[in-house]
Amino acid sequence: MHQVIYALVEASTEDTALACGKAALDRLVGAGPDNAAIFDYYVTFDDERSFVAGKARWGELPVVAPVDSDEGTELLERGWEATKQEFERNLERVRTAVTEFSDDELMHDKDLARHACYNLGTYRGPSLYLYTEFGDAIRNREHLEHVLNADEQVWIVPADVHY
Repeated sequence: MHQVIYALVEASTEDTALACGKAALDRLVGAGPDNAAIFDYYVTFDDERSFVAGKARWGELPVVAPVDSDEGTELLERGWEATKQEFERNLERVRTAVTEFSDDELMHDKDLARHACYNLGTYRGPSLYLYTEFGDAIRNREHLEHVLNADEQVWIVPADVHY
């Protein structure tokens, strides 16, 4: 499965922002001894080599953009809306399962109820779309606001990830 996620990074230049974004994405694919792989691989939108990911799958997206630019604002809104929609979808599935299923049905993961619980509580992975430069998922609006109120310029780096 593929999806577009977004790394929010602080940097003074576009090149530095892209490098920081790729470092965050490297953490998410386990590219270091201290990093557990959350995604199988990623492709940023400056990579022309892939025929199945990045531009080939999603079309043209900015490689990197300041979050306060029109392009950056649009990418940030996409990432935040996707995060909220996935949270609300999983929350509704959990609420329904808890009220309608027996304990045994829940234990046996009827209609993927336990999976919805897992997604609701996860800290990184496919149910989350915005990440910090440290590879941490942004799970709520307060965390997002904290990241956006950084001392340096905040940039957004989109990437196609596979999981």
